[in-house]
Amino acid sequence: MPKRILTGTVTSDKNEQTVTVSVERRFKHPVLQKTIRKSKKYRAHDANNTFKVGDTVRIQECAPISKSKRWEVIAN
Repeated sequence: MPKRILTGTVTSDKNEQTVTVSVERRFKHPVLQKTIRKSKKYRAHDANNTFKVGDTVRIQECAPISKSKRWEVIAN
């Protein structure tokens, strides 16, 4: 099965080797046909601490690294 790749913005880089990435998705409401924006935060592994708050990054699924980290940052 292919690994999912998502694009988002780094919202926190305070933890060592970890960044929090906010990924936004847009879709139309099934009844109202209004465009809705929903966002979800993912914690991703950043081995070299290279990404800072505000950077746009791509993250990819990986094997569990810790309790909350299931994603890793892909170099752009």
